[in-house]
Amino acid sequence: MAEMQRYEPGTPSWIDIGSTDLDATHAFYTGLFGWTPEAAGPPEETGGYGFYTLRGKQVAGYGPAMAGGVWWTTYVTVADVDVTAKEVEAAGGSIIAPPMDVMQAGRMAVCVDSTGAAFSIWQPGEMIGAQLVNEPGSLCWNELATRDPEAATTFYGAVFGWGAHTSDGPMPYVEWQRGGEGGTTVGGMMPMGADFPAEVPNHWLVYFAVEDADAAAARITELGGNLMAGPMDVPPGRMAVATGPHGEAFAVIALSANM
Repeated sequence: MAEMQRYEPGTPSWIDIGSTDLDATHAFYTGLFGWTPEAAGPPEETGGYGFYTLRGKQVAGYGPAMAGGVWWTTYVTVADVDVTAKEVEAAGGSIIAPPMDVMQAGRMAVCVDSTGAAFSIWQPGEMIGAQLVNEPGSLCWNELATRDPEAATTFYGAVFGWGAHTSDGPMPYVEWQRGGEGGTTVGGMMPMGADFPAEVPNHWLVYFAVEDADAAAARITELGGNLMAGPMDVPPGRMAVATGPHGEAFAVIALSANM
């Protein structure tokens, strides 16, 4: 069990989903991962935001969709949201939602990188991010899928100081490393090749740990989701990429014993 007390700046730390039908969202993800939805407070104060919990620990957030479509958003912890937002723009990205306070929980902004992939930045207050990670039913990996890995490497290096380490294998895969190459691995990057449909934008994909990838894949289809790839064996374990009830993409992975 990995219970978190804090995240170093430059580390993905939180995910949430903006939904056009929260009843359908709740039914799917509680049925898949055993989560419990809990409102963050009175809707007039929180805008309907809430938390998914697992054994009483916050593992993800949910709320009404603020824009067209439904997707999972990756948040990266930073020391100062206002400073980082300026660095995003200086590096060729843009700001969708400017820095704002989220009551006493923290301060955030919604950004787009120089390749068009959306993500958010989080300056923690009372909420650090996910309280539980890297075990079944919780977040275990964040991966950028992009058609321009060179531009992405430059952007994230400038904004978060990430190094980009390419792993050996049949397909080049980049590990984002906090503190530069050789530092702590905090996520990954997958080049989008010709096998990705042209209409699929550059995006951040979230991975959830599961005990059994095949069982999770079967459960996804039972609950009304769809499998996009897998289950298949990869160096870290066995995984599948799927979409939820609104077409939002995510992945599940049964991590190997040495991970």
